[in-house]
Amino acid sequence: MSILPVSAPAHAVQTVPSSVALSPVWTKHKVAPRALLTALTLALGFFSTWATNTQAQTPTLAPVLVTPEREKSLTVADTASAKASIEQTAGSVALVPDSVWRDTKAATVKDMLDYTPGVFAQPKWGDDARLSIRGSGLSRYYHLRGISLYQDGVPLNAPDGSSDFQRIDPTAYRYTEVYKGANGLQYGSATLGGAINFVTPTGHEADAFQGRLDTGNFGWRRTQLSSGFVGEKIDGVVSGSWQSQDGYREQSAGHSLRASANLGWRISDQAETRFYLSGFQIHQEIPGSVSRDQALNKPRHAAQSNKEHDWQLNLDGGRLANRTVWVLDKTRYELGGWFGQSSLRHPIYQYVDRDTTSYGAYGRLVNSTALAGRDNRFTLGLTWSAGKIDAQNSVNVAGKRLEKLSTSKDTANNLTAYAENAWNLTPDLAVITGLQYQYAQRKRNDLYNAGLPTTRSGDKTYHLFNPKLGLLWDLSSQWQVFGNISRSAEPPTFDDMNFSTSNDLDRLKPQRATTVEIGTRGESGDVAWDIALYHARIKNELQCISAPWNICNQTVNADRTTHQGLELGVEWTAGRGLFLQGAHADSLVIKGAYTYSNFKFDNDRDWNNNQMPGVPKHYLRAEILYKHPTGFYLGPNVEWVPQAYYVDNANSTKTHSYALLGLRAGWEQGAYSFYIDGRNLTDRRYIASVSITDYATASSALFEPGTGRSVFAGVQIQY
Repeated sequence: MSILPVSAPAHAVQTVPSSVALSPVWTKHKVAPRALLTALTLALGFFSTWATNTQAQTPTLAPVLVTPEREKSLTVADTASAKASIEQTAGSVALVPDSVWRDTKAATVKDMLDYTPGVFAQPKWGDDARLSIRGSGLSRYYHLRGISLYQDGVPLNAPDGSSDFQRIDPTAYRYTEVYKGANGLQYGSATLGGAINFVTPTGHEADAFQGRLDTGNFGWRRTQLSSGFVGEKIDGVVSGSWQSQDGYREQSAGHSLRASANLGWRISDQAETRFYLSGFQIHQEIPGSVSRDQALNKPRHAAQSNKEHDWQLNLDGGRLANRTVWVLDKTRYELGGWFGQSSLRHPIYQYVDRDTTSYGAYGRLVNSTALAGRDNRFTLGLTWSAGKIDAQNSVNVAGKRLEKLSTSKDTANNLTAYAENAWNLTPDLAVITGLQYQYAQRKRNDLYNAGLPTTRSGDKTYHLFNPKLGLLWDLSSQWQVFGNISRSAEPPTFDDMNFSTSNDLDRLKPQRATTVEIGTRGESGDVAWDIALYHARIKNELQCISAPWNICNQTVNADRTTHQGLELGVEWTAGRGLFLQGAHADSLVIKGAYTYSNFKFDNDRDWNNNQMPGVPKHYLRAEILYKHPTGFYLGPNVEWVPQAYYVDNANSTKTHSYALLGLRAGWEQGAYSFYIDGRNLTDRRYIASVSITDYATASSALFEPGTGRSVFAGVQIQY
């Protein structure tokens, strides 16, 4: 094995499915990290013997020299090079190309990551979704926590680490990188959920003109246009989309406008700079959570309070970013920075106003100089991010802002330093070591509190260290085995924290976890796979406990919890030449993503060894697709949750099991394509998402109904 240095050539890429990951299934017994490492050693020994007997040894590869003059862009890797690079990670990762979601409705992050095992993404309303990776932010009903989001390697999260999905436009991205857990260390991320990097095309990959029109049930429609150009030194892309829907439920209409652009300048063969500009305007009604009975029997009805007080989410904002890369000999240097502003007008149980300004800068270098005669890749990075939030809460009556209740100014300051080294112990076996240090400050200045003399001002800082050790073994040129043990940590966000007294501020501890994982990815003949097993022991897991209005009334620390699971993804060309043989044969492709999640309290003083609420134990997404050489395709798909899952820590109330049948068909030939995407064709009533609480009953308003039978269609032109 040779560790691919700074820029991986396209010929190093294998055709592997977009993503799969498998994780350990320990349902009844705790497995210590030492035992897991022993199991990994035995597994590696077995695979070594098997590979020696069945396959030719992988030849020793000399270090691949950096040749930037061969790269179309130094700032953004093409899909093939990015895939080769991400597969040099000693852990579960995935590169999801836009071909996975392009020929579907593709409106939310769920559509993009539906076939990525380990990722649990479920729709709520409009463009909003609930996203968790390996149980990250599992209890968070709103605003993402526990996953670091990036666009082209530049952070997207708010200053306190939270984030939203509404700004994500699936039509604007060329591919998406998913780094589970501490595998996102190359970007400085070390959270339980990991990192997701959304990558936009450059002028080198974009069409001169590309446009699409989509429509479907419940008044959903979208128009999207983009254009790219490339010159001798300059290239660029501009993309925009407009989307609107009446909504499946009452109080769920909305519309959005998103635009993005990037402009790259190739300063020399060794240097390039690229500027990014994006903007978004989202206006969305919120139908709210309802009782279990209403979710299953009257799913189109909204919560009564949401209708009476006209709950909405109105988010407007924009961002400017830069990424500059230059390559000298065997070292790639990268500098970047960003500045963004957003305005949230949010009538809910109160009228919430949030004006957020975020900014930051980062530097990263990757050096591929050999060490002790062996290939080596060393990464060193530093990221500074900061910002402020001007917050005001007022009385909300029918969606109107009345008297002011409180105002405050929140400021966050973060510094992350990280290093990772990958060294070839043998030509085929790499040892990866890493360390992250994170400094985080959260400060609130209380300006007004309904005239009360008490203050809610405060200041809290966190210092967190996260080491990592991993192995990556190339058993052949087509498949790998990996394993690692890593630490992760997450400080609270402003929505978690209570600044009323110093005791309240000190009460909430940062979440820490130690995760062990083993897995394999690769291909053999017509089968490609990506499998991972993981076991995470978590201390002070942050739990957001919902109140009657379904918001985080209070965030608490669970004592000790365990997250463990199995992630499995497979893509199999099950048949070729079914009706047509030869060079233009037809085919039948089966792909699936299965996630097993076993999350439990660990002898908790209140919840004993109860199952943690908020996620199904078993989740399957699968599709069978017939492909004709003329570009026509047709096939059914399924989303299956075979067992109901709990919505409360007491394990007294569950959701409901369900299976959703879909059908996808379309045609693509040259510059033209169209698709038809049928969803929940049996019109199954089901619960798509939940918020959680300590004790719940079937009448607790915690349940989000899923969308009924719907059909969407779209056409696309590009040249």
